[in-house]
This record gives sequence, structure tokens and C-alpha cells, in this order.
Amino acid sequence: METQELHRGRLIDHIQLVVRDLPASQAFYTAILAVLDIPIGGTGEGFFWADELFVSTSESQAAQGALTGRHHLAFQAQDRAMVDAFYKAALAHGGKDNGAPGERAYHPGYYAAFVLDPDGNNIEAVFHGEAKRSARSVHIMF
Repeated sequence: METQELHRGRLIDHIQLVVRDLPASQAFYTAILAVLDIPIGGTGEGFFWADELFVSTSESQAAQGALTGRHHLAFQAQDRAMVDAFYKAALAHGGKDNGAPGERAYHPGYYAAFVLDPDGNNIEAVFHGEAKRSARSVHIMF
């Protein structure tokens, strides 16, 4: 059996979105994650995943036949240019504008862009400014 390797975040282990149109969602997420330097981890019949994000159809065993509701997901960007590239890629791959790139009043240096994915989820890319990470990802090998 091939060794598998995963990295998980500090707070959220994983999130599952159940979508109506998997090919549209896969094109959208593949494009935005590529500019955020997050590779698609794998695909299968009725699903794909990248890091902590798992996206499937309602027919997949994990979905139990129900679509998820509207969610807000924020991806970390490494700099402002990455936020800008995220926004352009999202709009070019089925996303809808929900807030062009710019500074937000959440805290000084908070630079973000918001788009709606093909299922209406509010997807954000955010750069918090220069900072040092307080923790690395959890590294899982099996």
C-alpha cells in the first residue's frame, strides 16, 4: 500500500461542501486553489479534495444525500498579489463578485477579496499582512 501524507490546519480538521454541479465546482476550486498554491489532493467518483477541503456530490456516500447550505470559507493568501490573482481566477471560472480585492476594516492590513462559488458559498482569500505563524500544520502519515 502506498504511504499517504496529509497536512491539517490548526483549528479545522476538514470541511465538506456538497454541491449540485461537481464539474463546475471542480473547475472553480482547481483554479482558485492553484493561484493560492494549494494543489488538488485527489479525485474520485463524485468527489475531489484539497488539503482540508472535501467537495462531493449529494450522491457520494459521505454526503448522505443532502446538499450543504451557504457557507463562508476564507483561504489564507501569502500576499496581496495572491488575493488579486484569486479574485481574477474565481471570476474567470464561474465565480461571482462578492467584494473586490481591497483593505477591510477588520484589522490594519487585512486585505481580502470575496466571491460566490457556483453554489453560492461566500469564498474569500485574505492576506493579514506580514506575520509569523504561531503553529505549523498537523502532519499525518499513514
